[in-house]
Amino acid sequence: MYSISKKIGIREKASIAKTIFNKDETASPSVTTFTCCECGHENTIEIIPYQSGFPIFQVYHEDKVLSKDELLKKGIVTETSQPMLFLGELTFHDLPTLYFGTDCESCHSKYFCVFNYGEKQPGLTLLEISGVWKYEELE
Repeated sequence: MYSISKKIGIREKASIAKTIFNKDETASPSVTTFTCCECGHENTIEIIPYQSGFPIFQVYHEDKVLSKDELLKKGIVTETSQPMLFLGELTFHDLPTLYFGTDCESCHSKYFCVFNYGEKQPGLTLLEISGVWKYEELE
């Protein structure tokens, strides 16, 4: 799990085994798998609330890694609703949105994972994975 600081190009979206975890499932690491688009290897992802990931703002700030338009066009995030703008311009389902980079354990293809974690409504805390996308560094 690492942050991404170079400009990237998003390629295809990987298949993910499980994308939504409820509060009870986030007490310990939330674990799922994704299938590498390149070699078909099943890779494990572990997300620990408040420990895993980096703010999505780092990705689109000054178009450093990806542009806002690219994130929106690929369906990675959406524009944040007016009452939730304190979370940033772009979020996934109006919750605090984070990302991280990871590699395929077999062929070492690079992947970009975006997820959120927070209280969807009073008493309903969720961790949701927007997706895992294969990417290539452009610079």
